[in-house]
Amino acid sequence: MSQAEDPRRVRRGQAHEVTLEDVRQLMGASTPHFALQLRNRIRALIAGLAPNHPARVEGEREIERLQRLGVLGETRGEGAAEGERPLPSLSVGTLAD
Repeated sequence: MSQAEDPRRVRRGQAHEVTLEDVRQLMGASTPHFALQLRNRIRALIAGLAPNHPARVEGEREIERLQRLGVLGETRGEGAAEGERPLPSLSVGTLAD
């Protein structure tokens, strides 16, 4: 997945108003691995909408969820095996320790 947008959605955004369905199509496949990329795509999609537009309201709600999912949804396996030091979570500290 990349930051590239579906050309059909971009053309639609220029010719037609962004809809709730446009936002929901991006929300559909959200996993921790892709959450921050999806967050950016939704942010770009709703950027020009009025604050009370239904697609913007839904998009902003989803942006908050994706932010949490992208940072807190990251896990690292089953934990350390006996005698091994566990890896720190990216949400807790840095990899430098």
